Amino acid sequence: MQTIFRVLLLVSSLTFLSHAATRGDVKIIEASENIRYLSQKMVKDYLFFYKNPGRTEVKNELMRTLDKLSDDLRIIATTTKDTDTKDILEFLAYSKDQIEQIVSEEVDKEKAALMLDYSETLLEGADSIADAHKYDFSEEEKMLMVTKKMEYLLERITKYYMALHVGFNTATNKEQMQESMRKLEENIEKINLYTYTEETHKIQVKMNESWKANKIFFDKSESLFIPKLMFTSIDYLENIVAQLALYHSKNQ
Repeated sequence: MQTIFRVLLLVSSLTFLSHAATRGDVKIIEASENIRYLSQKMVKDYLFFYKNPGRTEVKNELMRTLDKLSDDLRIIATTTKDTDTKDILEFLAYSKDQIEQIVSEEVDKEKAALMLDYSETLLEGADSIADAHKYDFSEEEKMLMVTKKMEYLLERITKYYMALHVGFNTATNKEQMQESMRKLEENIEKINLYTYTEETHKIQVKMNESWKANKIFFDKSESLFIPKLMFTSIDYLENIVAQLALYHSKNQ
């Protein structure tokens, strides 16, 4: 969770930027981006908990994630005046309540399947809300959003990595994991095309090295399942991406 709190502080700098957006629009976009990330993280963690039901610290982390999700939904609810956004928000709030109920009960495969469904519901809703409040980003804002998307995609890849090994080894889930990896690499390429300072370039190099190492294990996911190691490794990579986000936040 350290990474997401750090990035929340970074993205808050957007409120001082674009003249084309209202302060409310920017707050809603920030909250929507957080929901995208949280929608994948909570299900990734739930699937790990399904595989390791004795890990109470994982359940505690799920509850903290739900609290953060509630905060982001509340920000949108108290900020937006858009009717469609309000309608979507009601559905997302209902989905959040259902997830909260699932997390409070004994873990099982049926609930894990529901969590996978709810993660996509939250994701689609967040995308729709963000689209309703979008504006023309500056170049540095675009790069900051690239880092946010990378973090979301890292959680999404790991979510499907878990799903494939805990009873949801479907063709659709495999395709979604591969598609998420392709999208991540598209965003990595955007980072690599950017000219950084010498010091920040070293962080960029670390990012590439870390993803290269992680990708090997994701590519071998059908024959090698090492969730604890992958969780730690992805957290490390997300922290590297957060450092790049900090650079773009300060460079505006």
